[in-house]
Amino acid sequence: MNFIYDLHRTMMSQKLILVYQGDFTQETTKSILAMAERNIDSSGEESSIKRKVFNVMVEALQNIVKHSDELVDGQIRSHAAIFLIGRESNRYSIMSGNPIRKENIPGLKSKLEQINGLDRDGLKDLYKEIIKNTTISDKGGAGLGFVDMARKSGQKLEFEFPEMSSEYCFFCLTVHVPRETAE
Repeated sequence: MNFIYDLHRTMMSQKLILVYQGDFTQETTKSILAMAERNIDSSGEESSIKRKVFNVMVEALQNIVKHSDELVDGQIRSHAAIFLIGRESNRYSIMSGNPIRKENIPGLKSKLEQINGLDRDGLKDLYKEIIKNTTISDKGGAGLGFVDMARKSGQKLEFEFPEMSSEYCFFCLTVHVPRETAE
């Protein structure tokens, strides 16, 4: 039973307002977005900040649903991932984590590093280039969501790939959305 209290204390100390861990589907995503929206609405947050947070949440959740690699453990197949939102006095933090096959990391890491190397105008140009020159499949893959998260937040994307097994790493992504509007 101490686990419950320890988890609660951890969530409070990390300023987490929503945590979901499990399989992610389109229906799960809708429920998470609805809960987060109610929570942010009840805090009286400025509408421009709410829009940015909501946009980043949608992109992060879509990334999990579309790009999480199926984790095979013995005979158990799982798309288990995690999604968290934290609220501090000066920013929201949207965090996600999902299994990814090691062979998929170099391309993803390269894409994220490219995005983090761009300024506001560079992100805008890359966004237009992807829209203009890419046929985006149902699975996505063009990196448009990551570019959009960087554009909406005005911040660098934080990421890591901790090792899970010989075949998988866990893709951890954090996007911070400032609570002050930039002029």
